[in-house]
Amino acid sequence: MKTNGKRWLGTVLVAGLTALTAACGSTGNAANDAAGNAENVQTTAPSPESEAAATPPADKGTLTVYLNDFDSIIAPLFEEATGYKMEVVVGNGAEIMSRVEAEKGNPHWDVLWLDAMPSIHGLGASGQLLEDWTPSNAANLSDFAKGFLPEKQWYVPTGAHAAGVIVYNKNMVKAEDAPQTWAEFANEKYKNMIGMADPAIAAPAYPFVSWFFKEKAMDGGQAFFSSLMDNGMRVYPKNPNVVKALAAGEISIAALQESNAYAMKNANEPIEIIWPAEGAPASVRVAAIQKDTGNPNAAKAFVEFLLDPKTQQALIDQGDESYFQPSVNGVNAKADRAADAKLVAADASWASENEAAIKQWFADQSVK
Repeated sequence: MKTNGKRWLGTVLVAGLTALTAACGSTGNAANDAAGNAENVQTTAPSPESEAAATPPADKGTLTVYLNDFDSIIAPLFEEATGYKMEVVVGNGAEIMSRVEAEKGNPHWDVLWLDAMPSIHGLGASGQLLEDWTPSNAANLSDFAKGFLPEKQWYVPTGAHAAGVIVYNKNMVKAEDAPQTWAEFANEKYKNMIGMADPAIAAPAYPFVSWFFKEKAMDGGQAFFSSLMDNGMRVYPKNPNVVKALAAGEISIAALQESNAYAMKNANEPIEIIWPAEGAPASVRVAAIQKDTGNPNAAKAFVEFLLDPKTQQALIDQGDESYFQPSVNGVNAKADRAADAKLVAADASWASENEAAIKQWFADQSVK
């Protein structure tokens, strides 16, 4: 197995770049100068431009992927499967997107792989992503996943998970008293009992809230979350913080990302999981290639690798965020994941256009 690298956000990435160019071509001319009716015959080989277009340029170095999950296993799996070398840079959603913005004039990344579809959609709209390229194995995407493909093919979905399911502490809430719908979170009997992750920091939390804002419109979304905050709902930086608060009894009910919820259950924490009938807002993990990547061959190979059923099965069987709905056919989700799990998601274009406004609104509420 080839070696691989991992760096945490904030580490300076330095890679030696070797530019390779190839151009070849020849033009041959032959003339028949026989007396009387001489005929010129010309044979033209492919031009350097057409031959260069047919031959992809060589990669310049190690593939760099910015991601927020699966950092411990993805590089070894990819390197073993393809032979390409890979380095990962890890951070939460806000950290990764901040870094991408800071590097806008000189990107250090080749591929983004995050459960932050609205944010990545915005990068495509601003011209930062490779477009109009279709992976060779994209036909194996499930019908559910195909619904997330953007018109200009800026990214491909590699899976979707519940950004929030209803979780309650059984030592503090009886089963018959637990909320069954999101609307019940505003019920006065749950005052000061509920928590969730901050949509401005945690990657899955914005897709969670954006669904409510899309369904209820902006004013309705603000009114809904205002009612929850007025009822004492607490907003924590990230989902692991919500887990700690729920386990410690600081809160007794939560809108919690599903891998965190099932991890608690598997650790024998006294919690129960409820999938609301109206659906759990989904966080869709997507992969996108930087438009000017110096490693186009490895980048495309990585995206196709992510759409391989064997890869997604390995992520489910071995990954730390293993509870998700795969995006390709031929993959089995976790056996203990609810068979009737229903995911819903806001339109990526709408969620992207309104992302700054919604996050700012939440930031303003925290100040209050």
